[in-house]
Formats: sequence, C-alpha cells, structure tokens
Amino acid sequence: MFLKGAMGRLARQQTRANVECSLLAMNFHVPPHAAQKDLMKFDGPLLVVSPHLDDAVLSCGLLLAAHPAATVCTIFTSAPAGDMMTDWDRASGFAGAFEATRARRTEDVCALSVLRASPIHLPFCDAQYLSSPSHEALVAALRATLLEVKPATVLFPLGLFHSDHTMASDACLAALRSLKELAAYAYEDVPYRNIPGILQERLGALLEQRIKVSPIDMADAGAHARYLQLKQAALGRYGSQLRAFGPEGRAALDSPERYWVLRAANESGSSRD
Repeated sequence: MFLKGAMGRLARQQTRANVECSLLAMNFHVPPHAAQKDLMKFDGPLLVVSPHLDDAVLSCGLLLAAHPAATVCTIFTSAPAGDMMTDWDRASGFAGAFEATRARRTEDVCALSVLRASPIHLPFCDAQYLSSPSHEALVAALRATLLEVKPATVLFPLGLFHSDHTMASDACLAALRSLKELAAYAYEDVPYRNIPGILQERLGALLEQRIKVSPIDMADAGAHARYLQLKQAALGRYGSQLRAFGPEGRAALDSPERYWVLRAANESGSSRD
C-alpha cells in the first residue's frame, strides 16, 4: 500500500475513465438473502482482488483464513521503468523502488502462504511511481484473471480514498459486468475506511452510477479465533509495511472486516438468476 501512514498528505486523484458498468447493465449474481450471508461459509473457488501487496490480508484476512486455496490477485506490484525513491519506500526501509517491489512481492508470497492462498501479481505500477495504467488495461487484465481462475466468488475493494483503490474497484465492476454466474462482494478498504466521511462519499458516488450497496452481517470474529491468529501471522510477514505504518498506523489495522453486496439501484433484494 502506498502512503498509508501519511493519508492526510495523499491527494485524491480522479479515475481516468468512467466506470464501464452502467449499473442497469450490472449482471452480478446476488444470492438470496445476501445481506444475512455469513461469508465465512460458502463453497467454490474464491478470488480476492487486492490493489496493493497487503490490502487483501488487511481487509479480508479472516475470510482468507477461513477459505484455504483462495487466490489473491494483486494489481499494482510492478517497479517503474527507472529506479526512484518515494517517501513510503524510504519509510519502509528500502533504497529505491526496484528493491521495494522485489521485497514486497516476496513478503506477499510469504504472507499468503500462511493462509494457504495463491498469489497472482499483475504488472502495473501504483500511483507513487507516477505511471498508472489505463482503465482499459486494468479491465482486460482482470477479465483474463477471472477466466484463468474461474472463481465462484469474487471479493474486490469498495474503492475508498486512494486513487489506486478507486481504479481497482471501478475496473473490477467493469470486468465482472457480464459474468452473472459469479457472486461478487465488495470489502471495505483498511485503513482508509477510518477517514471520516470517506465511506459515505464512495457509497454516494456508486449510487450516482446506479449502484446501491447493502452491508453484510458478518459472524462475530470472536467466533473465529483460529482465523484471527492466522490473519495476524500473515500480517506479520509484511514487515516493511508495518515498519512504515509505525505504532500509530498499526493500531488502525485492528478492526472488524466489513463487506457489502452490490446491486443495480432498481433491483429488489432478491436474486437476479
């Protein structure tokens, strides 16, 4: 994740393309009574889309622990064309972007192995390297990943605050548009969801695109103590990122996971099978 310990200094960027999915054309499969669904309990292959190398474990670690053999596809994992130094990479203890991206990919493989999940690293640069991909390139890569993994359920970021997170969320919405057989849910982006008003801002933006979202009641995390232990062990593998967060930033990472089901604004709560 980029500049997570300095959220107040990160300028919001506008996504370069409108989301392809007019929500009237959204074809997500919405299971009956999805708002009451315990996401700890579902069958079939799971794919979690992660903007950066650690977002999936930060935001979905309990759920990943409950579903061994999941796949985590991380979008922004590549180094820039030329080496450079950013504030976040410096705070993480690296000498430059080349070292940072190599080490962080290794950290990710180690972290996901704790959860028995498989990594996919897409070749895109995150915003700190000043070389963001196009919306179309992201959508094409995600569609190819969906065809390769063939998941039954997909989790993707709600798209809070950070331009990379919003780009990832919008690209997922577009890539999932025609795959009505998939169950798709959005997760709240940790730690950005702690910014006052940011969740409401994103929900309002989605509603303007004719997408409405409803929270899913998760089972009490206390009932899944063994999953929490695995999540904490996996998070510990992201040593460089924990260093950059510092003690204050790390405190914001320990919060319940929250998920949302998305529907076209003119839908009822029933399935669209």
